[in-house]
Amino acid sequence: MDWKNLRAFYTSGVILFWLIYILYRVKTNPKSLHIWGFKKEHFKQTIIYLIPIIFISIVISVIYGSYNSKLSFSWHFILIFLLYPCWGIIQQFMMLGIISHNLIAISEVKINRFFIIFLVSTLFSLIHYPSYVLMIFAFFLEMVFITVYLKWRNLWAIGLAHGWIATFILYFVLNRDLWSELFVRF
Repeated sequence: MDWKNLRAFYTSGVILFWLIYILYRVKTNPKSLHIWGFKKEHFKQTIIYLIPIIFISIVISVIYGSYNSKLSFSWHFILIFLLYPCWGIIQQFMMLGIISHNLIAISEVKINRFFIIFLVSTLFSLIHYPSYVLMIFAFFLEMVFITVYLKWRNLWAIGLAHGWIATFILYFVLNRDLWSELFVRF
């Protein structure tokens, strides 16, 4: 993703790839969206369950950032806050809708759900390498997300929570302006 500062193209390409995949799967099986968790049902329960985690993450990020950040507030933050949930939904679709769902669905091998939670959380953590702070946070956050997903299977709420939490952590804790990172070449 960091090759030649082409983050925007990478992110757009990944989103486009998965959107095409989703459209193809929906065409072959119209129930795919519902199976993966792209549904209205349980949105309210999921988001209500995640609100304390969102709130705590945001408060800790802002407090940490106010003491340690060299990044000043910018309108870029608002744009990322509004757009990052799209990327959060795609990431959670890959981790929860594809990987965890397929691990659970394997009929020949019964895999313990706790092992699946640990495995998917570890994979999600590794994706956030080389930032060890982000890897640790991603691991524990994904444990919460997958637990909530297994209970209610609503990717919309989980993706929103992912996007909002990540926006605050990246901006206030890691001092990263994603808007500038994405469009550095322009």
